[in-house]
Amino acid sequence: MQVLAHYMSYFCSMLTPDEEKFVAYWAENRERKKKLMYSLAIGLPTGVAIVIAIFVNFFSGWYFRAEMNFRANSSGFIVLMIAALGIVIFITVFSARHKWDMNETRYRELLARKDKSD
Repeated sequence: MQVLAHYMSYFCSMLTPDEEKFVAYWAENRERKKKLMYSLAIGLPTGVAIVIAIFVNFFSGWYFRAEMNFRANSSGFIVLMIAALGIVIFITVFSARHKWDMNETRYRELLARKDKSD
């Protein structure tokens, strides 16, 4: 039984070809993916889509009280634009950092598993 456990731990610690490709790719590109321009490419479309959905919902007129308050207060549009910009920036930065952290965690786990098998 102990021999079987030894072989299982040996084979479970080996990397698959896809994992080896990921380790090589991430070792080469991890600093480039951390930069600002790449983070804009990831999260910006998602943030803009969410803001568009909020604007469509807000301007559709289904909630009359909100529309009355928006029309009565002249600074409502400025507040809405600042909030939209904040939402886009937050989603852009958060999604890029989250994706980078997930890849970095996977990379470190695979390196640890590779070192353990060597």
